[in-house]
Amino acid sequence: MKSTFFAIVSMLVVVLTAPAESIAQAAPGSVFVTVYNDNLGVVREIRAFEIPRGISDLRVTDVASMINPATVKISFRGSVLEQNYQYDLVSAEKILQRFIDREVQFIDEKGSIIRGTLLSTQGGSAVIRSATGGLMMLPGLSKYQITVDELPGGLITRPTLLWKVQSDRAGSQNVEMTYQTGGMSWQAEYVAVLKDNDTKLDLNAWVNLTNNSGATFRNANLKLVAGSVNRVRPPSRDYVYEEGFAVMASKTADSQFESGGLFEYHMYTLQRPTDLQQNESKQIALFDAAGIPVVKRYRYLGEGQRAQGESEPISVQVEFKNTAANRLGIPMPMGIVRVNQSSGGSVEFVGEDRINHTPRDEKITLTLGQAFDILGETTMTDQRRITDRVTEMSYKVVLKNRKDTAVTIEVERNLWGNWEVLRSSREYRKINANKIAFDVPVPANSEVEVTYTVRITN
Repeated sequence: MKSTFFAIVSMLVVVLTAPAESIAQAAPGSVFVTVYNDNLGVVREIRAFEIPRGISDLRVTDVASMINPATVKISFRGSVLEQNYQYDLVSAEKILQRFIDREVQFIDEKGSIIRGTLLSTQGGSAVIRSATGGLMMLPGLSKYQITVDELPGGLITRPTLLWKVQSDRAGSQNVEMTYQTGGMSWQAEYVAVLKDNDTKLDLNAWVNLTNNSGATFRNANLKLVAGSVNRVRPPSRDYVYEEGFAVMASKTADSQFESGGLFEYHMYTLQRPTDLQQNESKQIALFDAAGIPVVKRYRYLGEGQRAQGESEPISVQVEFKNTAANRLGIPMPMGIVRVNQSSGGSVEFVGEDRINHTPRDEKITLTLGQAFDILGETTMTDQRRITDRVTEMSYKVVLKNRKDTAVTIEVERNLWGNWEVLRSSREYRKINANKIAFDVPVPANSEVEVTYTVRITN
């Protein structure tokens, strides 16, 4: 396998390569495409060329129009003397600009023909001189069909890479071409279904891949890279480039992708070729997992979003661990999880949340919305200034459960400074240096109070 780190800094290309069989030995026509999350694609192609001995030109016309020419590299038995990227593409405006002082013909909506010498064109208007010497101004060219005698020199129909190369042998050669292009990105989309009284979760993961690079790649060997790849913005770019380097490769039973390590990121390799059409959004199944154990949680912050003593809704969350024991245990790329709930014969949408890139064995918490029948109220019942630096404050939290089933609510409190809980009606746990939580069981159709006093030293 081969690992490549590609950095383009001030037009300098650095390649680190592990000993391996060159990709140039792949069959001509082979296409390898790696897509990153952040509008970046890396393309590697193998093409066959008849290269004469000595100095000659190699021309490639069907590359991505959003190619970054500073990242282009070719490999063959020979040397590259010069590279040109030609991108002055044909357009009506450019053709007209090149026909200034030449004869053009305009045909209006009624079929009437206007001929003359084009003197100026800009902003969708034109000025022409007729055969009699008079001037005619056409303010709206969209109303006309415009005809000219030929395609002006210098304009091309497709972006073109042109290399001047030197070879010490004549004959057919496989040429490996790599480049970076914009207009390609992907993200994960997850569809989940809660079942078994919200204790289990079925999860389907999809890859949503977009190709707006300006090129179509047929029978491409597709790889996706998940992770925050540092990129230096124009005039130069930094990016990680790949071909293999799979570490601890894994594949779920129902996945079309094999996942593995790439540098400090994760890579997903599609186990079959696929077509990536220009201006296409493609969905590919990533994995399926059924019967994932989940825990439903109710979480109350009550940080003063409403007036004291006014009821506030309580967030509802579902939580699970990305472990093999839970039928997962695979790197889960960043994306939106849309959660439905199965109620026998139908499925209803109950909320969605975005997850970050999540390694295996890590916890995933989805905040789905606010519970309708569970409310919380927070009231500051007392505040005393002990010294200039010490203040004591007392709070009362009222939790209201209007459901017909008991619930446990996690009440989180943010603290500051050097704090100390002097009294509390219930045990609390310390989450971090500035946060505590009470886990409060609330019976069905009941209310429960939590009181505590905290001393703050600034």
